[in-house]
Amino acid sequence: MADKQVLELVQLAEDKSAEARGRLLGNITDLFISEENRLNEHERALSTDILMKLVDTVEAEVRQNLSQTLAKSDANIPELLNHLANDQIPIARPILEKSRFLQDEELIEIVRMRTDEHRLSIALRDQVSEEVAEALVEYGDQDVIETLIRNPDAKLSQHAMEYLVAESRRVDRYQEPLLRRADLPTELAYRMYWWVSAALRKHILTEFDIDPSVLDDAVQKAAQSTIDEHKEGDGVFIRARKLVRRMANLGELNVKFLVQCLRQQRIPVFIAGLAEFGSIDVRTAWRIFSDKGGESLAVLARAVDMDLNDFTTLFLLVSEARDGAGAQQTSILNRILELFNAVKRENAQAALHYWQRDATYQMALDELENVG
Repeated sequence: MADKQVLELVQLAEDKSAEARGRLLGNITDLFISEENRLNEHERALSTDILMKLVDTVEAEVRQNLSQTLAKSDANIPELLNHLANDQIPIARPILEKSRFLQDEELIEIVRMRTDEHRLSIALRDQVSEEVAEALVEYGDQDVIETLIRNPDAKLSQHAMEYLVAESRRVDRYQEPLLRRADLPTELAYRMYWWVSAALRKHILTEFDIDPSVLDDAVQKAAQSTIDEHKEGDGVFIRARKLVRRMANLGELNVKFLVQCLRQQRIPVFIAGLAEFGSIDVRTAWRIFSDKGGESLAVLARAVDMDLNDFTTLFLLVSEARDGAGAQQTSILNRILELFNAVKRENAQAALHYWQRDATYQMALDELENVG
């Protein structure tokens, strides 16, 4: 450090005015940033000590300017950066959002101890580790969590992703950003299908492709969980299963039979036949029948390679059986037919698999909902 610089610093230190303290703070900070005046280890330690003593004696505006300067610089002054990051949010924000020198442990401590404004700034960082993200999910409010989900540079662990998907059933604002994330597992996307809007359902079914090797395994697992293996206690469904099984053995279980069941209002037999068609259990088939959106029925129809005319007839009859007589709106029918044509058969089969495998999960959610 040059003698002239030392003299100037001494003069500023002797001046107790707020202006002098601000200039002294800036001049010492410049020593960390300047390329020409690299500090040795001793000078660095001494300057850091002076900075830490000065920083709380200057006005908030000075600290804010210092924070903005350090956030943009390569100056790594750990104690000062952490101190500023814990300051009031106008001062802390630049450091929290931009400084790459803050460690995860420091960020997590700020998440735990400071305000949601501090958490929001951390959620906006260019890099957010899984550990920091976990803390934000645990301590942050909905604004913080939505910001985190929308940040493509935030890493979300499997545990955090599963929690947020479950929360999206209750918090609608999480749904769209979750489904836009490139790292959302396909299985979790299909799980969200049951509680998202029609537009997001279409996004799930058309954008989340399934790996063919996974699909082979999925079909095999689904076949092992057919209606024959479903332990349904309702006597009506037991009789319906026996009838459907007999029709299947005779080669007479087809769309015509399902249509006939609907027209005769034999709903349990229709549900059992739908389950047999899709190699799913009665609970999943009932959920598909009860789904007023109609997209899930289109998925099952595509999975079993039903033709468009048969599906249209089935869709209209299901709507009538479920909701009562009355013409289905043309706009709704057109939307469902558009989805039917847009969904790949492989994706439809994968959806059935995930729904079948998630039957226990869905049952638990429904029971919690009923208790509430």
